[in-house]
Amino acid sequence: MYGLIGNPLGHSFSALFFNKKFKDECIDETYQLFPIPDISDVVNLINDNPDLKGFNVTIPYKQQIIPYLSILSDEAKEIGAVNVVKIDRTNDVITLSGHNSDAIGFRNTLLPFLSPDMKRALVLGTGGASKAVIYVLQSLGIKVTTVSRTRSANSISYRDITPEIIRDNLIIVNTTPLGMWPDIENAPDIPYEFLTSAHLCYDVVYNPEITAFMRKSRQYGATVKNGLDMLHEQAVAAWEIWQS
Repeated sequence: MYGLIGNPLGHSFSALFFNKKFKDECIDETYQLFPIPDISDVVNLINDNPDLKGFNVTIPYKQQIIPYLSILSDEAKEIGAVNVVKIDRTNDVITLSGHNSDAIGFRNTLLPFLSPDMKRALVLGTGGASKAVIYVLQSLGIKVTTVSRTRSANSISYRDITPEIIRDNLIIVNTTPLGMWPDIENAPDIPYEFLTSAHLCYDVVYNPEITAFMRKSRQYGATVKNGLDMLHEQAVAAWEIWQS
């Protein structure tokens, strides 16, 4: 058995994806959703489900899960967030190893859209999902500016975004849950009117298929991309981690 922890999980397509994969490939496994109100509940979840071999991690636990892990992959350590946990149960000793397949999913789905002019990126949000996005962008030599609700030493605020900042940053990635089902009319508060056809606006949200962020961006000519392909890519990578 495999699964997904997070809170809430009503938006998730992971169970549909994995259970279809298991059926299509004749794999005798199941994938379940485990909404937990607090990250500390993961201990009971693992103890109460001895058949659980691994799980994905989503909002808001991608960073909070780390203290519960015995091992971190080099990439997860560098990113500072985990979305895949593998469970090893040997001689009644439980070992949890943390990995990040979000980086694989984001990189693979971003590359087809890149152009030589895309040298700067705005990353909206500073939570666990943003960590893999920032890691990938920086590894590609793209300068990243993070945007948060409040200004800090490492981030600008939404109020700080000027027309010049929009023009200079041809990649804008929404890593917040704004616009995720059921609150589908919400969108990050940026000056969309300064977007152009040279911009790529990528939303890691995948439910709904067209988010308010994407709709507003497309209205001004930007290329838009949702997170569904990223979900599929990271899920395939997660399966490979669990089978390794």
